[in-house]
Amino acid sequence: MVSSQKISEFMRRYPVGIQSFEQMIEGKFAYIDKTGIMYDMVQTYHNVFLSRPRRFGKTLLVSTLECYFTGRKELFKGLKIDSLEKDWKQYPVLHFDMSTATFSNGQQLLNELNLKLLQYEKIYGKGEGEIEVNQRLTGIIQRARQQTGMPVVVLIDEYDKPMLDVMNDEDTEKIKAIRDIMRNFYSPLKGCNSDLRFLFLTGITKFSQLSIFSELNNLTNISMVEKYSSICGVTEEELHTEYGEDIQELADKLNISKEECFYQLKAEYDGYHFCDGCPDIYNPFSLVTALTNAKIEAYWFASATPTFLIGQIKKFKVRPHEVDDIQAFSSAFDIPVQNMKSVIPLMYQSGYLTIKNYDKLTQIYTLGIPNKEVRQGLMETLLQEVVGDENLIPAQQLLSKMFLALQNDDINTVLEHLKTLLGTIPYTENIAKDYEGHYQAILYVVFSFLCRYVQVEVRTPKGRVDVVIESPKNIYLIEIKLDKSASEALEQIDLKNYSSRFALTGKPVVMVGVNFSRETANIEDWKIVE
Repeated sequence: MVSSQKISEFMRRYPVGIQSFEQMIEGKFAYIDKTGIMYDMVQTYHNVFLSRPRRFGKTLLVSTLECYFTGRKELFKGLKIDSLEKDWKQYPVLHFDMSTATFSNGQQLLNELNLKLLQYEKIYGKGEGEIEVNQRLTGIIQRARQQTGMPVVVLIDEYDKPMLDVMNDEDTEKIKAIRDIMRNFYSPLKGCNSDLRFLFLTGITKFSQLSIFSELNNLTNISMVEKYSSICGVTEEELHTEYGEDIQELADKLNISKEECFYQLKAEYDGYHFCDGCPDIYNPFSLVTALTNAKIEAYWFASATPTFLIGQIKKFKVRPHEVDDIQAFSSAFDIPVQNMKSVIPLMYQSGYLTIKNYDKLTQIYTLGIPNKEVRQGLMETLLQEVVGDENLIPAQQLLSKMFLALQNDDINTVLEHLKTLLGTIPYTENIAKDYEGHYQAILYVVFSFLCRYVQVEVRTPKGRVDVVIESPKNIYLIEIKLDKSASEALEQIDLKNYSSRFALTGKPVVMVGVNFSRETANIEDWKIVE
């Protein structure tokens, strides 16, 4: 671990975009020591798979493993592994990073694999008759073992990138071609197991999910193993112990207290849990970017939103409120991609949903959006799908006005702006608009985008409230009607005594009845009772 005392001796540098362990250490970037967990992993297992979202530190971990297995002892001076490892050895390491290209067909994948194999064939040679990628990889592993006298380490980063690049492609033959090439390339890894010291793969999706590891069934998936849950990312404890002085500096720049700064960072970037019992994990990319820029903004979503996920959200016609507070067995969000009946598994594996709770008695997990950054970014994407690219800026301007009105608990002005938004943006032409759920979804997107606590279909003793919004001062109960009247909506709130459900919040309950029109696809009238 690079201590605070050592760091204070030189200008604090944050590793934004740094994925090389060597560069991290030699450049004296702020580094949170994960080498103790890593050492436990390499001593415990032989073949390992780790799934984590993009930009979560997987590539840095792979780089750290490469430096360790090539015997770069000098880089680990003062870190936990320095006192744990008594017998440093140098192994031949084959490192394949599959994120170095974008793949749209099988030939592009073959070309990229050819370049990656050539660099190792220059070192270890190429055997006669080795043509296919599996033959060449087998030959490299065997010759590396023979020539060095040491077992080989194989590190494969973002193994599933080629398949994810074509996930939304309608050409099934193209998808099959890439899958077959990947299966062929990875197939020697089990047969060469006796020549391997360690095999490590990272990716977004579970290793069985792309049907390319039908023969490689000896991998240990540590993605939901508690003691490795913090091998990537920044824990709550690490944030306080390793970045305490940095948070104070950020707070001073933002003109807020240190406690408020911690609170804002937690709300924005915390909330990831990769198993039952996992400590709070912060998104490392967003955290160090915020410290570097001295601004708490949504960095990860803007830089890491995968097109394959957005395509799947469209494919499964996801309703916005359906992606939060989901209860499921692990088999429901950890299933093969080709067997998905919803986009939930992919959203979990990509980091847009995380584990919020686990009931040991029923073995049911509760999944939800991890933090403000992801929620706002996801809702902005869904908003863009609703309003269209050309109308996004006007919509955002109206939403800014709505935000200010809601800050002042002026719900009347909020609804006026919402009516303007719906009336000026022709987004309803190709969307079903003849049921209340459509407008319920609109309100969910809008208020989630405004970063307000919002729920739909909230259960009460006598029914369900369509939409519940919590502002700093009030609780708003919104009942939606279609081609009826705002008065009828209010009558339902009153008749079923919805407000009693929220009596213990300590906040005043404001009842809002909103009536929409099928013909105009807009708000027809509304009434507010405080």
